[in-house]
Amino acid sequence: MLSTSRQEGLSPAPATSSTTLPRVFAPTLPRATYTRYPWKTDIMTTVFWVGELPTENNPTPNTKSSWDTAWTANYGGYDDPDPNKRAPDYRPAAFVPKQNPFYVALPYNDCLDYRTTKPDASRVIPWFKQTFERHGKSVCRDRWIAIRYQDRICYAQWSDCGPFLTDDVGYVFGDAKPANYKNGGAGLDVSPAVRDYLGFNTNHKVDWRFVDVHEVPDGPWKMYGTNNHFVQQAGKDKDLVAARLEELRRKRDEWFRQNGSKAMQLR
Repeated sequence: MLSTSRQEGLSPAPATSSTTLPRVFAPTLPRATYTRYPWKTDIMTTVFWVGELPTENNPTPNTKSSWDTAWTANYGGYDDPDPNKRAPDYRPAAFVPKQNPFYVALPYNDCLDYRTTKPDASRVIPWFKQTFERHGKSVCRDRWIAIRYQDRICYAQWSDCGPFLTDDVGYVFGDAKPANYKNGGAGLDVSPAVRDYLGFNTNHKVDWRFVDVHEVPDGPWKMYGTNNHFVQQAGKDKDLVAARLEELRRKRDEWFRQNGSKAMQLR
């Protein structure tokens, strides 16, 4: 069965100032173009991280997610929230993550287990028909969202479910406020990378909205992760170039096999 709750009382280390850990990316301002996904405003936000172990106030571990029973291993390790243990490109300094370090949790899960999709999923999820592959495989996992705090916007992928709830359809896909009442009514969990890029600690209010892949601008959120659409595309592009070069080599070698001796005689 899938994990059904986010943990309580998250207490990450304070965000790092630019004087202690230089950052190399400029703020991303809001886009003025049309989007089919409206902003959800003034949403209380908490911080969570891959590999967090349970405590008295946080009974649910983050060693696994609602969609990944081996999240820590598949991510590549413990996503240490200590600002002194973060790299300038917002990833954990101890290792290169195998998944995108810009991740979030939202309080809805479209799957009941790994074989069963919720009956309401096809009705409430706007992109369901375009992305559904089979029952039990989430169409929400790795979806991109934009998070706005003051004059900065960060982009991240939906990687877990919470805070606390997994069925808050009216909030996640509608106009309602979060149904959760814990942690100040938190409606969004964000990773340490998101926290540091936006420059806030836990329990701050932000705006967020879903975005399509083509809306995601350049930034550190495009750099890492096998689940990252941009890393995947770069790999495909690299493979296409390699295949084209190999084809050109093959044609060159074939030409020389057929014409090499004649070319030497003409010289």
